[in-house]
Order: sequence, then structure tokens, then C-alpha cells
Amino acid sequence: MIKKTLLAASLAALLAGCGGSGTKSDSDDNNQTSGNFDFAATEMITNITDDVIVAGYSELATKAGDLHLATITLWNSPSAESLKAAQDAWKNARKPWEQGESHIFGPVDSLEIDPHLDSWPLATDALAKQLNDNTSFDADIIRGWNDNLQGFHAMEYLLFGDGVQNNVKPIADMTQKEREYLVELAVVFKGYAEDLENAWKVEFDAGNSTSPYADRLKNPGDNSNYSSQVAVIEELILGMIGIVDEVGNGKIAEPFGTDASNADTSKVESQYSWNSLTDFSNNIKGVKNVWEGEFSGNADEQGIVNFVAAADSAVAIRVSREIDTAITAILDIEGGIGMPFRQAITDADGRQRIQTAIDALTTLQSSLENDVQPLKEKWNGK
Repeated sequence: MIKKTLLAASLAALLAGCGGSGTKSDSDDNNQTSGNFDFAATEMITNITDDVIVAGYSELATKAGDLHLATITLWNSPSAESLKAAQDAWKNARKPWEQGESHIFGPVDSLEIDPHLDSWPLATDALAKQLNDNTSFDADIIRGWNDNLQGFHAMEYLLFGDGVQNNVKPIADMTQKEREYLVELAVVFKGYAEDLENAWKVEFDAGNSTSPYADRLKNPGDNSNYSSQVAVIEELILGMIGIVDEVGNGKIAEPFGTDASNADTSKVESQYSWNSLTDFSNNIKGVKNVWEGEFSGNADEQGIVNFVAAADSAVAIRVSREIDTAITAILDIEGGIGMPFRQAITDADGRQRIQTAIDALTTLQSSLENDVQPLKEKWNGK
């Protein structure tokens, strides 16, 4: 979902394309020369909050509802077609979640929704035991189970199979118990997704007359979470750094190992569906969303790029290029033949492509840490 590139543009085009305003004034030049810079951050923070973060969680809640309906259809009318529809619904829900990992702070953390939805690795032996021991399933009971028996990856395993030879599960291999468990998992998942959306849009601490978490970002200083706009900007930048680090040094590097002999497929997230590379690229597309201030890719709004461009246009252009390079390098791991990540980590050519992606992520992380994050100290609005 790369709407446009900022690489060949001039600074004026870069700012216009990302929602920036007109030309620099003499005072802007003096500020950049002195090391300090001016930037009005209210519009940027409001846009990222409403049009990136809240919009993403609203999409997640919608897709969770679609997934629930697809599992009901699969329960009532098991067929290759209804199974494929449920698999597609799972992938559709995965997209806003993975893109949202670029801002995994606030309710998703404090309400412990992240582990409820996305714990990895999955406890496959314990899951098999639950299928064997239970004659029926109930969402309220599942909600109290360990996180590694519910959420995305429990549903993934039931929908796609073990992922070893392929990611195509025949409908004949799906038992009635698996379909019932899947429906109740989807009920739990939908509830958590709705809780997350409501925490950002309606009431952060449900039942205690608290404001929506979105208001805390947009009105810093009036709450205990953010003392100022610079605290919000720091949260957003640290969120981007955190997921770039997790993808490069965790999700990719840990199963990759030091060589093919110690590559570990058991550490590959989303290995059952072979959705790993899509997950990883969506993680960095989430960084791009915050950077450009565009969740859907259809709006020209302010993002962190505008804050950075106000201080150093060269850094803004370079980091924009590095984000796109990292996304492309991740997607290129499949080698033009649809090779899943779990196979690429043991394939000689695949490992070269993986190393290219790791290097691109390392470069991006370094720029965010060393060139972007320190700018908050030079901002005259801090």
C-alpha cells in the first residue's frame, strides 16, 4: 500500500505530498542553521491519532466481526469455499493488527490486549489436548485460558493446518470440534478488538467515566500519560523504532539463525498460513503510516516526516527512502516464486535475500534512533 514515493521529489513536493505547508521562512532557515527548529505539532498529532491509530483499530474491529461471521458460515456449511473464506477473513484481520504494531502503546498494552490476541509461539500440544478433552467450547471459558491457546495463532492453526508441507488445509481434515472451537475463538477475538477500539474512541477505562485514550494524545498536559506534545512525539517515534527492531532482530533474525544449520522454523511467526512475509512487511508499512500520516494511503495529511523535514529535509527524504527499501526487501524474500519465510531461512539464495532485508531494517533503525529521535530535543515547541 505504497501510495507514492518521496525520493525524486524536491523538498517542496515532499512537504506537499505528506501534508506539509508552504515554503520556509527566513526564521526557519535561521533555526535550522542554529540547530533548533519550529513546527506546529497539533495538526500532526491529531491526524496520526485519528486517521492512523484510531482508524486502524476501527478497521481491526470491523475485520474481527467479518472473521466471526466467516467462522459461523464455516460451522454451518463446511466446504472448501467456506474454509477459504474464513482463511481470507483471518488474513484480512491480520493486516490492520500488524500495521498497528508500529504504535503498540496505550490500551493495547495496559489492558493486556496484545497477548490475548497475538501470543506466539502457540501451545499446539495443549491445544490438541483441549480439542480431545472438551465435548464443547464456550467463549467465556476460553477467555480465561492461557493466551497461547487463543487469539490469531490458535485460529491460524485450525484454519491452515501445521504449515509444514503447505498452507492448504483440506476441508475433510477439519473436524466438527475444530470448527466449534474456531467459532468461539472468533467470539473472544472480536470482543477484544472491540474493547481496543472503544478504549481509543469512547472510554479508556470502561465503566469508570474516563476519556478515550485518543484524547490523551491530542490533549497532552491534561492527563497523566503525556505531559506535553514532545512526550507524544517521543511515544510515536519510539513505537516506530520498537517495531523495526522487533522485525529485524526478532521476527526475522531469531529463526534465521547464524547459518542454515541452526535456522529454526519453530520460531517463525504465522508459519501455519505462510503469512510471515506479509506480516513483516505490514509491520513496516505501519511505520510508514505513522511517518506519512496516512493509514489508507489516500489522504495528504501530516505525519512524523513533516516534523523531521522542518528540522532537516535531507533526513526526511533519506528515511522515507529507507522505509520503502525495507518494505521492498522483506517482500523480495520470496524470490519471485512465492517461497515462504519458513523455507527461505534454510535456502541458500533465500538466506541472502533475508540478509538484505535485515541490513535494510538495521539501516532504518539506526536512522530513526540517531537522526530522528534526537530532533525532539532541538524542537522549539518542547
